[in-house]
Amino acid sequence: MSEPTKEELLARIAELEKQTGARPRGSLECRVGEKGGVSVYGLGRCPVTLYYEQWNRLLDAADNLRAFLEENKSRLKLKNRD
Repeated sequence: MSEPTKEELLARIAELEKQTGARPRGSLECRVGEKGGVSVYGLGRCPVTLYYEQWNRLLDAADNLRAFLEENKSRLKLKNRD
C-alpha cells in the first residue's frame, strides 16, 4: 500500500474538520456549562467563563473598559502593534 499524497492528506483533514464542526480560526463560540456559567471559546488557549450577572456587569462596563484600554495602550502588550 502506497503513502498518501500531500493533496490526499489535506483533503482528508478538510473532510474531518467538516465532520467535527471545527469553527473557523478567530471566531468566538459560546456554550453553557453544567453549572450554568457561560463560556466563550476562541479568545485564547482557555475559555473565559462567567455567570449571567457577571457577563451583564462586564457588558455594562464595556465603554469604560474600552476607554481604559485606549488610555493604557502604550503600556499593554499587543500582538499587532499599530
